[in-house]
Amino acid sequence: MVNIYLVRHGKTMFNTIGRAQGWSDTPLTADGERGVTELGLGFAAENIQFDRAYSSDSGRTIQTMNFILKYSENEDIPYQMDKRIREWCFGSLDGGYDGELFDGVLPRTDAYKGKSEEELTYQDIANGLLEVDTAGWAEPWEVLSKRILDGFFDAAKEAEATGAENIVIVSHGMTIATFIKLLDRNQPKFQSLDNGSVTHLSYSDGNFTIGEIGDMHYRALGREILDAE
Repeated sequence: MVNIYLVRHGKTMFNTIGRAQGWSDTPLTADGERGVTELGLGFAAENIQFDRAYSSDSGRTIQTMNFILKYSENEDIPYQMDKRIREWCFGSLDGGYDGELFDGVLPRTDAYKGKSEEELTYQDIANGLLEVDTAGWAEPWEVLSKRILDGFFDAAKEAEATGAENIVIVSHGMTIATFIKLLDRNQPKFQSLDNGSVTHLSYSDGNFTIGEIGDMHYRALGREILDAE
């Protein structure tokens, strides 16, 4: 069995000012760097030894992973980047303010018509993005959901094949939340995951099991260590 520590990247400039980052990228802020330093120290405090590491190819996840591996004392393990576990692409709306996108533009699309907030799905959001994207970059739901599933499943399969027991994966808020929902339809919609949070999964013989979602206790442990210095 492979134990998976699935991390949302540290807080970035766009996260701080409420912009939809998508495939665009901004670096971690000073607070974001401290947060993922806390995370790494928290892993070390619990003596978690990772066998392999995976992240998307976005700068913010790479930067996050570097902090995690350094402060958890796991710097020498194999590390791969995979564009399939990137964030959603918001097309021509990448970089726009969250409120304008999710509360202004998307609710006016045909994909949202006649649906209450409780009825909306990730597929509806994807369809709405396709309607309003003028650049042709937004992904159809079939493409988006497949690349997310394929990316995480392939990482887990590879880890299992190499005999890995513990792996760390750094990805993105909506991508992680979408993956959880694709694995289990009974999970709440639109999971809100904090930067530097950990979602626990296990993988064995082609199947994922979902553990705690959005765990912040590793960061809390690391914060105590930093505050005591």
